[in-house]
Amino acid sequence: MFKIALNAGHGLYTPGKRCLKTIDKNETREWTLNSRICGFIEKYLSEYEGYSLLRLDDKTGKTDIPLKTRTSKANAFGADFYLSIHHNAGIGGKSGGGIIAIVYKTIKDGSITYNWQKSLYDAVVKATGLKGNRAAPLQKQDLHEVRETKMPAVLLECGFMDSTADTPVILSGEFAQKAARAITDVLVQKGGLKKKVAASNPAPRKSAAPKQKTVDELAREVIRGLWGNGAERKTRLCNAGYSYKAVQARVNEILR
Repeated sequence: MFKIALNAGHGLYTPGKRCLKTIDKNETREWTLNSRICGFIEKYLSEYEGYSLLRLDDKTGKTDIPLKTRTSKANAFGADFYLSIHHNAGIGGKSGGGIIAIVYKTIKDGSITYNWQKSLYDAVVKATGLKGNRAAPLQKQDLHEVRETKMPAVLLECGFMDSTADTPVILSGEFAQKAARAITDVLVQKGGLKKKVAASNPAPRKSAAPKQKTVDELAREVIRGLWGNGAERKTRLCNAGYSYKAVQARVNEILR
């Protein structure tokens, strides 16, 4: 069972974590963008089996869960991989930006964690068309989430919320879906997940046609009173598909 710890960074009301108002009049909150991608990841992963997922943020966004709580839960869960979804800022309304994948500062190139970092970065850039950060797309930093986790961990910054180039793109639902699908594909490949096989619906069994009784059997049942009397007997025998005349004739033969 491949265990995934998934985290939408921050909370709905975390101060300052929002899109620049001059670019996005709604000042869309970062957690909203983060959670949307996480939601699609969960949806796409449900097409597979062989994994267990722990969502670390408050899915309502009302509470910004402390980072220590998030990483402690991931460690206790025994996650095989930790992924934190974020969106960046720092462009100040200019046109730069891009996607960034971050791991802990001591991670070596070519290591398992590095391969996760590069695979996720390459997949999301390719799927979304959003450029990677030209200055430092694959970064190593001393951040709590990638430092305090006991498993490979990547913090993925999915574009800048104060970039005239990135913001219109990251606000779209299409971007979130493409990013999530790319991330899911990496999780599936590295986690060895298998596509669920749709359960086949067996064709309903046809009821066996009731065995037709012989004229002799019917005649003896008539004599025992199982088919009623007079007009009722005739109606019941005809409705059951039998010849009343043949049955009655056999009755007469038996009773002679």
